[in-house]
Amino acid sequence: MCNESLADLVRDHPTRFGFFANVAMLHTDLALEQIAHAFDVLGADGVILNTSADGLYLGDRRFEPLFAELDRRRAVVFTHPFAPKDAAEVPGVGDWLADFLLDTTRTALSLISAGTLDRYRRVSVILSHGGGFLPYMAGRAERWGREDDGPDPAKVRQALRRFHYDTALPMSPYATPSLLGAVGADRVLFGTDWPANSAREVTLNTVAFDRDRGLDERARRAIDRGNAERLFPRLVKRVAH
Repeated sequence: MCNESLADLVRDHPTRFGFFANVAMLHTDLALEQIAHAFDVLGADGVILNTSADGLYLGDRRFEPLFAELDRRRAVVFTHPFAPKDAAEVPGVGDWLADFLLDTTRTALSLISAGTLDRYRRVSVILSHGGGFLPYMAGRAERWGREDDGPDPAKVRQALRRFHYDTALPMSPYATPSLLGAVGADRVLFGTDWPANSAREVTLNTVAFDRDRGLDERARRAIDRGNAERLFPRLVKRVAH
């Protein structure tokens, strides 16, 4: 129902919208059918995957068939987190403040550790909320390979620039230097987190992005539009008409 509704919206406003299709991640055969229907019938521009499902992160072997099919289709995957299954509640602290960012970081590290990014090089993965904590703790992730049987530090550095990241952390004087220092402006995509973010908050964050002194004009143009145009060429052709 969700995918059909999104496809209807795009058909009604073809020059304004594209959409990511939802799939039933824990039901592999059904998910593969949904991927085929979404791309071949509904004209989806990508697929959305939760960062975790029933405690399983995206590098888990259970999701290998999905990534194999998405790789075959050179698909874009947008990820979105929830609170980790084993996260304890902190009174007065919403799970979206830190737990969501941890879930994104966990799934990114899972994909790196499992070698998923190496096996499926034609899949483009977008990490929401600026990649969670990943850009900030990347130096610690490099230590992982030196001290704890993790991937080679060079693999971690390569993986950082394999992901794409949206600005819905949001970008700020705190986040912008870490994100751009880790991955560069060419891997960052404008995002608002609407409707989870209120319209008022989206406006405030957008104004802050436009005034962010950590971005020069080239970086701003790339994040505003250029990076997305490279990632979604079919969508660009539709919107241009």
